[in-house]
Amino acid sequence: MASPLKLSYIDLQNAKDIRSVFLKVNGVDYPITRSQEKSDTFSRDFHQPLALTTEFSLCVNRRKQRFRRADAETVTIHSDEVLRKLNGQEFLHEWNKVSIKLRFLPQTQPDLSTPSAGVPGPANLKASQPTAKQSVAIHSTSAQDATPSARSTAPVNIRAPANALASPDTPTPTDDEGLRPTTKDLIEQCPRFRVLVVGKSGVGKSTLINRIFGVATAHVAKDRPGEADIEQEFTSPQNERLILHDSKGFEPGDGGNYETVKSFIEKRKKMPDVKDQLHAVWFCFQIPIPTHGERLLEDAAEEFLKIGQKVLENTPTIIVFTKYDRLMSFMRQRMPGDPGAAQRYLQEDCLQPIQDFMGRKDIAHVAVSIQTLPAKPRYEQHLKDLISLTQEQVSESFASSQNEVSAVPLAAAGAQRMLPRLKVDLSIEVGKQKYWRLLGASTNFRGFRMKDCLRVIHTDIVLVWNFYDPWEYLNHEVFRNMMIYMVEGVGAAVEPITPLPRSHTLSGGPPLIGLAPVILPLNACVTLGKWAYETYQRLQDAPTRFMAYIVDLTHVLEILFALTAGMRAKPLTRTAIKHAYKVYFQSEWMTHTHTDIRYFRRPTTARDEVLYKITCMIPSSDREDRVARALERIPPVDLEKDEEWEDQEIFQ
Repeated sequence: MASPLKLSYIDLQNAKDIRSVFLKVNGVDYPITRSQEKSDTFSRDFHQPLALTTEFSLCVNRRKQRFRRADAETVTIHSDEVLRKLNGQEFLHEWNKVSIKLRFLPQTQPDLSTPSAGVPGPANLKASQPTAKQSVAIHSTSAQDATPSARSTAPVNIRAPANALASPDTPTPTDDEGLRPTTKDLIEQCPRFRVLVVGKSGVGKSTLINRIFGVATAHVAKDRPGEADIEQEFTSPQNERLILHDSKGFEPGDGGNYETVKSFIEKRKKMPDVKDQLHAVWFCFQIPIPTHGERLLEDAAEEFLKIGQKVLENTPTIIVFTKYDRLMSFMRQRMPGDPGAAQRYLQEDCLQPIQDFMGRKDIAHVAVSIQTLPAKPRYEQHLKDLISLTQEQVSESFASSQNEVSAVPLAAAGAQRMLPRLKVDLSIEVGKQKYWRLLGASTNFRGFRMKDCLRVIHTDIVLVWNFYDPWEYLNHEVFRNMMIYMVEGVGAAVEPITPLPRSHTLSGGPPLIGLAPVILPLNACVTLGKWAYETYQRLQDAPTRFMAYIVDLTHVLEILFALTAGMRAKPLTRTAIKHAYKVYFQSEWMTHTHTDIRYFRRPTTARDEVLYKITCMIPSSDREDRVARALERIPPVDLEKDEEWEDQEIFQ
């Protein structure tokens, strides 16, 4: 006999004109609360899942509107319909443009509300995760100990509780004795993404490089003719994953550079080590404006394009048409009633001639707009298109023969600082290669403390993101312990976060979490649970802890990446890190993530379900919206000011 459906979570999205929602089950009304982050969303976690009968219903009350009664409406859902349309553990239903999502416990698993051997029910669990009203005392290290290694720092030494240490006969290896980050080997193979940028003076190469790679010192050949040395390696301390080679392009009357570029490309192709080869070539051409007497290609450029395919062969090459915004402005004035005029001109008068010279149609190309910050979103998208196209070609040209992560695509994804999606994707690929696999029975972690296992996973993820973090704050012991503390309550029923009073909102917008008193857990000796010092094989809920840590850290870095978008070339500060951590720590995003993980049960299948679950949770469809909503809840703050870890002013 099939067990009844057990509902653990419900949400309604796009509920714009709805005032209140109640779920009616067995004659009992359960209120579904409005999200504090998004006004058109209602949601509720059922920490004690509800056993559903043959049918259940939602009572929806709409807002009163002029000349229209606000009658309650009922949405009835039958259990047999749910079973027919159930996708994994979720059921989706559309009603009057409102999206309804129900999440259920696996039917083959015991009800978590009924305690059984080895399966504690919510009645036996107490939330250990602080809400907005709770606080954790701070007793951090001294200012000297909190200073980065570049300032002659010793790492924070954390003493584990005596009763949490492994038994004397259990080895507790250090990172150097076996847990080597996967990224370390890949970065040794290819420390930097090597790109050649070809273009004559004035096309906007410097702005292009600075914006995409988050540097402020790539003044490419100072954009003056005759000053570029293609052999010179341009690097920047602000982005240690980038090497840039610059060619001055094909200037009028200068045929010598044709041979220089050709010789350089051919020489680099023959380099034995992949780190010394060219990983990508960008040919930059300024889009000529009609009637301005400008030329797209000089004679030397035409000659190079004719033989370019043979010279470049498998080297990822992209034609970059610059200053597209200039063309669009011209066309809007000249042909105001024809919105497609600029695109047609680009195709017929710019791309077509290059296709003719190269004798092929499948030429990778993109048109970009070079603007100073803050740029319009559509112009930002042009640069993101260039990054995506480059990553696609690099991944294809430098693919690993063993279907593992290749060092060059990792370097390319790490070097760019505009597309977080690529960093998330590469983090997943790196994790799948070794340490995220078989987290319930991993031979990689046997004999190691959980704290050390999480350390190597943390290092891999942070290295992929490649923030400008000269003091290595993201690898600091304090931040690692903050992340461990974040997953403390993942095995327990988490109480909903208490909403802020209405007076803590500005202009009717979302509450600014900076007004809520919260103190972050900076004293690892006090706040870290015993589980962090247990050996991996002794901890029964190790997969749950790993899942939460990986997903939480990724989401915190996503928020931090968006938060620091305007200061890519400035050092990362503890102020920015603490704000990103705090806004996620207090968010419904984290609550939903932990609830999803808490009710996850591994089915007995051949597939690595834990790994599959992680890879499904991280790149969620609403991830960008959640990051945007998180940023809205952060008050104005000077992110360039570097606060101490233990400075409480930011948390009051």
